Amino acid sequence: MKRIQDATLSLTFVIACAFFSAAPGLFCPPLASAEDAWKTEFDALCSKTDDAVSFSVDEITSLIGRCDKLKAAMDNLDESTKKVYLRRLQMCRDLFSYVLDSKKQNDAPQ
Repeated sequence: MKRIQDATLSLTFVIACAFFSAAPGLFCPPLASAEDAWKTEFDALCSKTDDAVSFSVDEITSLIGRCDKLKAAMDNLDESTKKVYLRRLQMCRDLFSYVLDSKKQNDAPQ
């Protein structure tokens, strides 16, 4: 009987969340908020690697700084997720760093 009551309560909560979806933060907890904020930033940063050569020195420096901030924010992830995504983030950061060094070298007077 207790299981039926728990299932009914859970189903009622899901239906209420669907009904009040116009104001999801008001009646229902957000489903993917702070936990996935790092993933959104990760996707935004690493999607810019294809165009890294076209960015200015200041833009690339900013991207490297964002990578460093994101690395610190990812410390609370579970070990396997952290290992995979930190490695991928480091590869993106290394590419930005390489492009930055190349641009600085090409802009230097010879």
